[in-house]
Amino acid sequence: MAGWTGASNFEQLTGMLLEELNAQNYGSVTMDNYQRAITRIGKFMESENLNDYSEEVGDAFIDRVSKSDVSESHIRYNITVVRRLNDVNEGIGYRLVKPKSALPVPAQFAKPLESYLCFCASIGNKSNTISQKHKVCVKFLCALTDLGCIDTHEITSDIICRAIVRFTNIDNHAIIRAFLRYLHEIDVLKYDYSSILPKRSRGKVLPTIYTIDEVRRLEASIDRSSKVGMRNYAALLLASRLGLRSGDIAGLTYDQVDFHNDSINLTQEKTGHPLTLPLLPEIREAIEEYVQYARPVSGSEFIFLSAIAPFGRMTTSSMRRALTECFSAADIDILEKRHGPHSLRSSLASSMVNDGVPHEVVRRLLGHRDPDAIKHYTIINIENLRCCAIEVPPPTGNFEALLEGRM
Repeated sequence: MAGWTGASNFEQLTGMLLEELNAQNYGSVTMDNYQRAITRIGKFMESENLNDYSEEVGDAFIDRVSKSDVSESHIRYNITVVRRLNDVNEGIGYRLVKPKSALPVPAQFAKPLESYLCFCASIGNKSNTISQKHKVCVKFLCALTDLGCIDTHEITSDIICRAIVRFTNIDNHAIIRAFLRYLHEIDVLKYDYSSILPKRSRGKVLPTIYTIDEVRRLEASIDRSSKVGMRNYAALLLASRLGLRSGDIAGLTYDQVDFHNDSINLTQEKTGHPLTLPLLPEIREAIEEYVQYARPVSGSEFIFLSAIAPFGRMTTSSMRRALTECFSAADIDILEKRHGPHSLRSSLASSMVNDGVPHEVVRRLLGHRDPDAIKHYTIINIENLRCCAIEVPPPTGNFEALLEGRM
């Protein structure tokens, strides 16, 4: 898209926006909605004797809309249209959502943080993990700065405790604890303050398991007459029949599916390890049906795409939402139970273990390298546990008298 800076002719600006939306395969209904919003902006500019559009004009229009008697959704939609006009006006390419502004790293802590993140990369942390650590550490360092700490030498146990209360997600404590330990190890901090943050004891969590009948009901609940249903059904089978993680399903590309040799060959997103799985007939049929009849026209390398324009790759969030709807449609109880795609992976593993499939086969199918990884599922090997059950001894003494009503 050609750049466009400064105040601009509104007609040319909106023409560029509509052209960009059309290139993103937006539907006719959405295009009509954009056109109506653009018309409202044009009438506002006419009433204010404004010939050229700018970000300030967009803000004034939103202010006018916000003061009128309209719904919140109507206001949010107009904000979206104005944001897209601003992007075109500034020469910014199409953005589905506007990224949140990242917190700036306090200058006095920039070098220690950079050193820590380089260390994380050197020990094999993936880019997503490093990005999350960067985000949490910056928030922590900003909290220290807000509390008056302007140098690493001023970090104390008291100021750490006051800063940490700003974190409602206690899972972030582990990241901050590791950061503080590293600062002590490289002599930036005189004391190791990592022990100040309490460790969270998770205990052993049993995997959520659904029976074979429940999984079949789940699969049958999907309306495969709709385009979204075709997509969700194919994605669901990859989770329920092969145990693929949601990230690997969402990121599945055409070159990873070998239709000639009936195999799926991918590199796991979580571990980075290669994995080869059989392309089962029912999965092959579901994917081909989706691609032929339901997949939007797109040159994307990803097989599963969003159901609405601009038709980017399917997200793991949309998979979780779709699966929750399936559980509801199948009338399966999910109260206090995990019900995301990973629960189907757990269910498959447990079913195979219960059926006597060798642990090594289950391990390879799930893509684990650790030989002990499957022990997690043997805990709930109900059928084999039944073999270990012993007869309940007959009651005696006071307990027998209690049962017979003599006490």
